[in-house]
Amino acid sequence: MKKHLYRSIISFFNSQWVGKFIQRASRFPLSRWLILPFVKVLKVQTDELDKNIEEFTSLEDFFVRKLRSGARPVKEGKKEIVSPVDAKVEQLGEIKGAAFKIKGISYSINDLLENKEMIERFQNGLFIVLYLSPRDYHRIHSPVDAVVTNQYELGGKSTPVNKWGLALGNSPISTNYRIITELKQDDGMYIALVKVGAMWVNTIQLSHSTSLLKKGEEVGFFNFGSTVVLLFEKGKVSLNEKLKRESFIKAGEPLANKINVKF
Repeated sequence: MKKHLYRSIISFFNSQWVGKFIQRASRFPLSRWLILPFVKVLKVQTDELDKNIEEFTSLEDFFVRKLRSGARPVKEGKKEIVSPVDAKVEQLGEIKGAAFKIKGISYSINDLLENKEMIERFQNGLFIVLYLSPRDYHRIHSPVDAVVTNQYELGGKSTPVNKWGLALGNSPISTNYRIITELKQDDGMYIALVKVGAMWVNTIQLSHSTSLLKKGEEVGFFNFGSTVVLLFEKGKVSLNEKLKRESFIKAGEPLANKINVKF
């Protein structure tokens, strides 16, 4: 009953017209007057900004804000895989065959990736789901030094990816608009970095211009809160023991460790 009611409400309000209106309104210069109320209500941290609040030209400009240099130090070393975003750890664990669970809902990496080679590569591996709320820093960074070997888009209209959306929605992680990026390290290890769009402001901007990425380098940004899913190959990494469900992690902080790394 709850799922049916929730999905009916979302379907009613989730129109392209509403999305376009929100996007245009957030880009309008007068929307900058909403920045301070937004900061106060959501308690957004502002001491790390690379410019003063008064310098942002619109609410969208603030959503995609950059941070001052050094605000997100990156854990160095070949062994550590770092978080690509500031986010809440929504779920983490093992991929059972080709499926993993979030909020009791089973997701298939077949539906998530729609790529035979990648599906085979990440079966029985590990996964992490990172949720970015509207208050969070929305820039996305590379979790490792790697080469982009595959990158493509899937999905269309998006629904919420917050806790209600994950529990009651129609599998938003694998049906929303998303950009899948496959990363390969020089030792042959692969990581899937899946960027998932959010309802209404369904935009993911890529900012890297080459296939070669450095750990911590910016690769793109969301125009609103959203979700990142990371997939790891079986037996290649162990998740950071300090990483727990509902915990918060910042970009550049250790997320997982590579196993049997030769220095």
